[in-house]
Amino acid sequence: MPKNTKRQYFGTDGVRGTVGQFPMVPEFATRLGYAAGRVLSRSDSSPTFMIGRDTRESGEMLQSALTAGLLAGGAIVVDLGVIPTPGVAFMVRAMAGQAGVVISASHNPVHENGIKFFDAQGLKLPEAVELEIEALLDQPMDLSEASGVRFGRRVDGTDLRERYVDHLVDEHQDISLQGLKLALDCANGAASWFAPQVFSHLGAEVVVINASPAGKNINAEAGSEHVRREPQDLKAVMDHFDANFGVVFDGDADRVIFMDEDGNLVDGDHMLAILGDYFKGQGKLLADTVVSTAMRNGALVNYFGEREINFIETRVGDKYVMADLQKLMAEPHPPGQIGLGGEQSGHIILMDGEHATGDGLRSAVFMIRAFLSSGKETLAELAESIHKYPQVIASAIVAEKIDLDTLDRVQDLRQGIEGDLPGLTRLNLRYSGTEPKVRLMLEADTRHTVEELASRAFALCEAVQAETGTKKGAFIEVLNVTRGGLIPKA
Repeated sequence: MPKNTKRQYFGTDGVRGTVGQFPMVPEFATRLGYAAGRVLSRSDSSPTFMIGRDTRESGEMLQSALTAGLLAGGAIVVDLGVIPTPGVAFMVRAMAGQAGVVISASHNPVHENGIKFFDAQGLKLPEAVELEIEALLDQPMDLSEASGVRFGRRVDGTDLRERYVDHLVDEHQDISLQGLKLALDCANGAASWFAPQVFSHLGAEVVVINASPAGKNINAEAGSEHVRREPQDLKAVMDHFDANFGVVFDGDADRVIFMDEDGNLVDGDHMLAILGDYFKGQGKLLADTVVSTAMRNGALVNYFGEREINFIETRVGDKYVMADLQKLMAEPHPPGQIGLGGEQSGHIILMDGEHATGDGLRSAVFMIRAFLSSGKETLAELAESIHKYPQVIASAIVAEKIDLDTLDRVQDLRQGIEGDLPGLTRLNLRYSGTEPKVRLMLEADTRHTVEELASRAFALCEAVQAETGTKKGAFIEVLNVTRGGLIPKA
């Protein structure tokens, strides 16, 4: 066990960074692969790694470097090619591998990338294992005593991707989506081939947009984060093709959000409410409980309270949602139960004996099942029962992540906001775990409007930027979580 107890490279979602800058460079990726192979080979002399990537242009470079390190460390590497992140997690379990790796920065822009590991159960590596890997990173890659027997080998696993599609479809053979026309936004990412296949096999008519990956266009004016900011673009496509509703993925397809017939966003909060109702009605909701983070809308808590569904709130990050779901799964429960948790962003986790991570494709199919079983005529009618509180989320670039509690101007302004808004229900200010940004969530009851919250959000973000030495006028955006779309600065 390494002496260091604080991770240097691994964050909340693996290792992330700007491509071409340390650590997102080939040399580091090779060392990381070697270290991971060495650590995991302690329990298995030739561990099998299932490896996949999204469509960004740097993916092949980083995957090749990582693969070289894994092979040097004695691992067998099964190359799945371009595949959704949850597809890798599924394939690790299906093929009885020891670990999985995804080269992806999810919803982040193309100039960023990341390396994320899964264990044999399709879960993120425990922090203790990440620390063991980090402890080897600065040591020489000493192969002087190695023989050919110790080196690993690479296997082409692209044909195995069909198993992931077949699994998603076979799980829902008892339903047909005939008569539904879906507008699929694939973010020019990993879902570009998989999503049309899954929904077409289930009988839906699909209109596919942003499914032409070119290396540089992943998440570029496409995908779930774009639709949250600019919902009118997808609404225009839906109107043109007379689609029933829109289904939108992010770059690696672990997130999904919907757009209803009226052009309203149906995000992770709505999905947790709808799926919570559906699974409880089926007798399948694990412990009659839903898990979400502190970023959830306050209306969600009231919704579950009215329906006698338990609610657990975690820190921000899907790893914390997973941890609480795992605790629930460890308790005695009837067979066939599904643990439900997730985030407002559309990262929904449906945990059972075969699935342990967020899967946008699988969540989307279950959402459509819930819609079909609800008896509602439209998705808008189903979603409107969740009356969201006024809520905004702001993101701002920062030059440095200085402890927010030490920034006097920021703390004074925060206290002023809490005093000026008697209807304020929550204020959450934190740094992003994967980007050089500060994130702020403000929520209030109906005494205040989203515009009032937005003005305070801009002011607080500007204060953080000033206190962290960030250039004046740097990027700030404020998202209307209640209805979707960006709010301009007044």
